[in-house]
Amino acid sequence: MRLPITAAEIAPRLATGAFILNSGLGKRSADGATAAGLHGFAASTYPFLRKVDAPTFAKAVSIGEIALGAALLAPVVPAAVAGAGLTAFSAGLLGLYLQTPGMTKPGASIAPTQEGLPIAKDVWMLGIGIGLLTQGLTGRTERRQVRDAAKLRARAEKASSRAARKARAARR
Repeated sequence: MRLPITAAEIAPRLATGAFILNSGLGKRSADGATAAGLHGFAASTYPFLRKVDAPTFAKAVSIGEIALGAALLAPVVPAAVAGAGLTAFSAGLLGLYLQTPGMTKPGASIAPTQEGLPIAKDVWMLGIGIGLLTQGLTGRTERRQVRDAAKLRARAEKASSRAARKARAARR
C-alpha cells in the first residue's frame, strides 16, 4: 500500500504537526484565566466568538489543534486535506495578527511590533499549508497520469504479445 504523501512532505508535516499538537495538548487543561485570555484575544478580532463562553472556546481550540496536529503527523491523511486544514488554521492566526491593534507597526505596514512577533511568525505555517495543498492537488494528478500511463503500457504489451502469438500460430 502506498501512502498518500511524498518524501518531500515529511519534514514540513512533522514540524508543523508536532508544534500544533503540542500547543493543543498544552491548552487541554487551561485554567480560567488562560481560557479568558485566549477567548478575549480571539473575540476582539472575530466578534462572532463573543457568543461562545471562554472555557468552551479554549476546549474547542485545544481539540482543533490536537486534531490538526494529528492529521499533519498521520501519513494516511492526504497532503491536500492536511494542507487545507493548516492553511485555514494559519490564515485565522494571521487574521488575528493583522486585525489586532498594536500587532503591526503604525501606518500601512505589515511588519510586526514586539507584541505582534509571536503571531506574525505563524506565516511559515501558512506557507507550508499552501505548499501541502498545492502538492496534494497537483501531485495527485501527476501520480495518476504516471499510473494511467503504466496501465496503458501494460495493455499495449499484452496486446502485442497476443498479436505475436497469433502471427506465429498463423504461420504454422
